[in-house]
Amino acid sequence: METESEPYVRLTTLRQVHQAVADLNTARSLADTLQTVAEGVVNGLGYELAAVNLVRPDGDLVVAAVAGSASAEAFLSGRVGSRVSWERRLSMGERWGELRFIPYTEGWVLDDDDVPQWRTTGPAPRFPDEWHPMDRLLAPMYSAGSASGDLIGVISVDRPRNGRRPGAWGREALQMYAFQSAVAINNARLRADMQRALVRLERDQQALRASEESFRQAFEYAPSGMAIAELGGDQHGRLHRANDALCRLLGRSASQMRRYSFSDLVHPEDIGTLLRTSAEGGRAELRLRRRDETYVWVSLRNSVVADAADGPRLLLTHVEDIEDRKRHELQLAHRASHDSLTGLPNSAELRARLSSRLCGRPPGSETHTAVDHGAFGRLDGFDEVVGFGDPFGGPFGEPLGIPGGITGGVSSGVPGGIPGGIPGGIPGGDGAYGHDRAPDPLGDDRPPGGYRPGDYGGDYGTAGYRTADYAAGDYPAPGAAGYDHRDHHVHTVPLDEDSAEGDKGLAVLFCDLDGFKSINDRFGHHTGDAVLIEVARRLSSGVRDGDTVARMGGDEFVVLADGLGRADAEDLAVRLRNAIIPPIRVDGRAVRVGASFGIGWAGCGMSADEVLRSADQRMYVEKRSRARTGRRAG
Repeated sequence: METESEPYVRLTTLRQVHQAVADLNTARSLADTLQTVAEGVVNGLGYELAAVNLVRPDGDLVVAAVAGSASAEAFLSGRVGSRVSWERRLSMGERWGELRFIPYTEGWVLDDDDVPQWRTTGPAPRFPDEWHPMDRLLAPMYSAGSASGDLIGVISVDRPRNGRRPGAWGREALQMYAFQSAVAINNARLRADMQRALVRLERDQQALRASEESFRQAFEYAPSGMAIAELGGDQHGRLHRANDALCRLLGRSASQMRRYSFSDLVHPEDIGTLLRTSAEGGRAELRLRRRDETYVWVSLRNSVVADAADGPRLLLTHVEDIEDRKRHELQLAHRASHDSLTGLPNSAELRARLSSRLCGRPPGSETHTAVDHGAFGRLDGFDEVVGFGDPFGGPFGEPLGIPGGITGGVSSGVPGGIPGGIPGGIPGGDGAYGHDRAPDPLGDDRPPGGYRPGDYGGDYGTAGYRTADYAAGDYPAPGAAGYDHRDHHVHTVPLDEDSAEGDKGLAVLFCDLDGFKSINDRFGHHTGDAVLIEVARRLSSGVRDGDTVARMGGDEFVVLADGLGRADAEDLAVRLRNAIIPPIRVDGRAVRVGASFGIGWAGCGMSADEVLRSADQRMYVEKRSRARTGRRAG
């Protein structure tokens, strides 16, 4: 290369380097780039043999490309040399800038290392710069273009075509070419990484699209309801999507559902349950409103759809219809608490209802001492219209504020009843599970047609006291005796012979049928059962809506009636006895039973068993008294 004049050599060298570098930019892959690097050395820089050794991820160098000799390519390609051996070579010999030249006089020590090499023999050089077949010339390639960068490979060259060791321009050309080759290899790696990333991205996008489609189909065609709601932000809780099953369950279209959140649809009594349900993994059973304003029991299960960058954003809620299960639960609960023959509350339910009205502290004890709260009382508002915290807050024991409360109000025509009645009643009633009126702790769940205005004589009140009643002085008001300001409990006070004429209490009427055993013995249990069913109906028809008629077992019944005076209770017993006496027709035959009533009075400080035992004892006293009266009359 340098046998011509110096200017010609320089120009020729630059052209060759330029062409070799230009060829590097035409390669499309890393393998093509490596082969182009090797061929550029042979075709553009005047060497007969070149090999490109590429650094692997483990640090060793592999022969990645060979040019100039097919036999050398077959022998060298793919062979690996250790990084230690390569570092030893790059630290030996003469330094020509970034190049390393190891003359044959020094390179013999490398003959037995593990670096792949193509060795040929030849005579000793005839002149000082003649190339010997055992000479080695290495061109390292660094990522930063100099030894300060990471080593990415080494170009080994052999046998210059002019038979001489390269001069200054030849060395400079090889060094420049090694630098450009390093840049080309780095670019090829970046392109390869980018192509792999694009392939992965496309694969991920396809998987995401497939996943989204699978989720969409699972969401839309799920047999149970599903909804996606906003989580956070101005639209927190707003339904984003609702599937067809949820739309059918609630009777609304998907576009209508997007106007609501679950808090807009939940039953007022269940709003607390909804608010306490956690977003992640939360479960709740509550009622949701349908389009026809009825409610359906559902089970909600929540999970959060999280965004890796922004955190939780959407709430996925699974909505399962549990209406049938709840109905069965209510039926089971009803069977457990009601008599299977008459449908009346059983003995356990009676005791539970009675116990709920009684506390362990008798009225007048030190703990019941009234406290004056000033001119406005403890609560100058709705909470003091009825005994707040009292399970019988509404008139006739109806709890206030629950859907299914008293509808239509109570007529003011009830003698001595609630002054003015309750205009419009207490709104509510969802009809779900037949709850057009709420279950009442003292109610007997009997058919319509119970209490009629004018049935009772005398003057009696109710368990739920109104402001007007307080003003009239008929019932204990907040701050007055009988009212506990700490738990808002209106205490039940038992009546006795010394009670004032206007005092009211919770009467317990214990009823035992007379002559029932003879009917059972004479006509059989079928007739006896029919008699018990009819007696239960007559008793239920003769009391008010808020009263309880329960069957204790056998031929014994108990009536709980609150807000009665002593005369009211005696009058009620007489009318119930008169209602039972008329003949009862069973299978074409008329049978008669009588009834004996004992009247007891419940009061705080007493247990349910004590109250029932007292009424039972008075019933037997009344039965014996009537029996003696009958014998004297005979």
